[in-house]
Parts: sequence; structure tokens; C-alpha cells
Amino acid sequence: MEKRTARLTLLVDPSKKLAFEKLCSLEDVTPSQKIRQFMRDYIEEKMGADWRKEVFDHDDA
Repeated sequence: MEKRTARLTLLVDPSKKLAFEKLCSLEDVTPSQKIRQFMRDYIEEKMGADWRKEVFDHDDA
């Protein structure tokens, strides 16, 4: 399980937020779960599947 210790605040158009919430509901996921999935997918697309090692190795420097 991922640690969830950081908060990300976004400002979005209310109609897009409502549409997003409805789509998430159809998939039986929360908007937060879906955003975390989008973030994981994007990071892996840009950095590869082993991104954690790269990020945490550089974090120690």
C-alpha cells in the first residue's frame, strides 16, 4: 500500500469535476483513486516501471 502523506490541491471547472465524479462512480472508484492511477501511469510512461528506484536513489543525495 502506498503512503498517502502529501496533499495535491487542484482547481478545475465544476462541470468537468461533476463529469469526472460520475465516470469514477461508474467504475466504482473514488476520484482520488483514479487520479493516483493516472499519476502512476504517467510516471511509468515517462520514467519506466522501475521509477521508484530512480526517484528514491536521487532523493538521498
